[in-house]
Amino acid sequence: MTSMVANEPGVVYLVDDEAVVRDALVFLLGSRGLLVHAFDSGPALLDFLEQATSPVRGVFLLDVRMEPMSGLRLHEELVARGHRNPLLFLSGHGDIPMVVEALKKGAFDFLEKPYSDNTLVDRVEQALAVEAASYAQDALAVERQARLASLSDREREVMHRVAAGKLNKVIADELHIAVRTVEVHRARVFSKLGVRSAAELAGWLAAQGPTGS
Repeated sequence: MTSMVANEPGVVYLVDDEAVVRDALVFLLGSRGLLVHAFDSGPALLDFLEQATSPVRGVFLLDVRMEPMSGLRLHEELVARGHRNPLLFLSGHGDIPMVVEALKKGAFDFLEKPYSDNTLVDRVEQALAVEAASYAQDALAVERQARLASLSDREREVMHRVAAGKLNKVIADELHIAVRTVEVHRARVFSKLGVRSAAELAGWLAAQGPTGS
């Protein structure tokens, strides 16, 4: 097992209990510019994840039939522990019904043995693209929540009224404050949220959904 950093992007976490297969996959994926961390069992991967101090980036590539923990059981354990990274299975023909069930539980895809090297790499890269997009979206959501949390109660009151299209004078009357005070709060809201207009603010809040309240 190679040395690892948990939050590396674009990583493939490979689990296969057959050394020959494992080494061949490490070579194949590595030759296409992918970073691969290989484990000889499900418990070995879980031990690593248990010690990780930051969210694990990348995708999981699991063989279905392994000892002492099958790929399907490992998938269930990963989901139970909150790991939502795209996951692909390598399966034999007889495993297909089981893998179809795993797909229903959120697995990204499975490749039946013998698989095409190009197909395998293509699907892994597609899974990595999905993971990267999901990570970026999650990071943006966290950033936006932090920006919202930086608003004072009064700024939040002004924010919602501005987003609703109300004029500064109307907002001032509703909140019983001076128009100039509304203008100051409005400017602070725009600055903290990184928006430039009431319309952009409304769209920003709509993208937040219920959390933007």
